[in-house]
Amino acid sequence: MNRRIATLAVVVALGALALAGCGKNEGAAANGGEGGTLNLYTARHYDADQKLYDLFAEKTGVEVKRIEGKPDELIARMRAEGANSPADVFITADAGALWRAQNAGLFQATNSDTLNQAIPANLRAPGGEWFGFSRRARVVAYDPAKVRPEEIDDYAKLATPRFKGRLCVRSGDSVYNLSLVGALIEAWGPARAQQWVEGVTANMARPPEGGDRDQIRAVAAGVCEVALTNSYYFIRMAAGDDAGDREIAGKLRLGFPSLDGQGSHVNISGGGVAAHAPNRDNAVKFLEFLASPEAQAIVSQYNYEYPAVADAAPAETVAPYADFQAHPMSVARYGVHQAQAQSMISAAGWR
Repeated sequence: MNRRIATLAVVVALGALALAGCGKNEGAAANGGEGGTLNLYTARHYDADQKLYDLFAEKTGVEVKRIEGKPDELIARMRAEGANSPADVFITADAGALWRAQNAGLFQATNSDTLNQAIPANLRAPGGEWFGFSRRARVVAYDPAKVRPEEIDDYAKLATPRFKGRLCVRSGDSVYNLSLVGALIEAWGPARAQQWVEGVTANMARPPEGGDRDQIRAVAAGVCEVALTNSYYFIRMAAGDDAGDREIAGKLRLGFPSLDGQGSHVNISGGGVAAHAPNRDNAVKFLEFLASPEAQAIVSQYNYEYPAVADAAPAETVAPYADFQAHPMSVARYGVHQAQAQSMISAAGWR
């Protein structure tokens, strides 16, 4: 344990050195004027994001200095850095991960008219700690030769005996699955959500392995008939540059189950201003930029996600998969039930 603590201390120290010169004494330029610095801690790892950073720097003169890592690694790092953290903005995928950062006290509230008007209330924290800037639906890829659309039009049906041994899904500790189960707890209550988790576990065609694209490939290979996946993974395979992935997706369909007839479960990627941001004005400026039409178009075009801004149109490649009803539940509710969701998943044996 002492060795781990020492290692974390070294990592934090090295990070502080790497961001030297980006601290609280940046001057007026870094705190609202043109130019300056933005220290970004990000758990997103998509090529589209570099286009966002480049455009933001071009438009504002603000240099984006980023530290990348997994969500929990970055959360642990910011907690260890405390008030001396150089982080200005924390960005990550999934509202459940954002909730963990909020629960750790790593965000400060942002009261921005631009953000409040652009980002729907159900896609942001009620107190303004974080905002969703892109959406993804957690839906299903299925083999149309074996599954009828009406058999997967409701999440409840995935846990029925119809799909015994025919379902593929990634690990239960994936935050994507934790957030989905959290949404079911919010909608159904713990007892029914537990039954669903047990049904899904019983229906697995194999023990969970790999990510969402691996589940999609397993459906195409005949290992299973249906798989839970985030929408953008399927769309990327269907519209991306990899001919093999396009062939696989071409054999399958993307289905959008509904939760209690109110629409499909939707999650976000998003972020907020760090609690001790040394360049707060640039941090707010960056978040407002992410809600701009230009940024929304980049995220949709290059990462195959749905825009978060209500009146922003999806990219041409995404549009064929965008005509679905999204459940209006606040994404902030997923994290509230995260611990209970993890307990249910563990108890059911969903590894």
